[in-house]
Amino acid sequence: MKKRPAARLLVVDPQNRILLFNFKFDKGPLKGQDYWATVGGGIEPGESFEEAARRELLEETGITEPVGEKIHIGRAVFQTPSGETVDAEEHFFLVTVSHSKIDYSNHTELETQVMRNHRWWTREELETTSLTVFPENILEILEPYLPVKV
Repeated sequence: MKKRPAARLLVVDPQNRILLFNFKFDKGPLKGQDYWATVGGGIEPGESFEEAARRELLEETGITEPVGEKIHIGRAVFQTPSGETVDAEEHFFLVTVSHSKIDYSNHTELETQVMRNHRWWTREELETTSLTVFPENILEILEPYLPVKV
């Protein structure tokens, strides 16, 4: 199985909501899959995790604010849109933004096809949703960085 190093971004807005994109596949090996996931993707040759995080943030959101610290490293085995199964080492970076505006103009052709929309999720919405969200432990990863529930 091919290794796939990846940078993922946990983007949090001023209202402490978490940015997720809805991925929906109409064709190919992932046809019928529908889930919500963080910003991010695979590392390109010669790129560091930090460089990939900055590139992915700009490419997928248009956000130019600084990428924060690496807060988690996880692993995920999944099938890519091409049908290849990969073992991903995912480095998660925290990004705190001053606004919630998203710009889709830098999306790749594949992103335009499968990233249908975005949503800023509250902790409560993530705790109660029946929709599929990746990473599955997103709230556990973010717990130390979100305000205490009252």
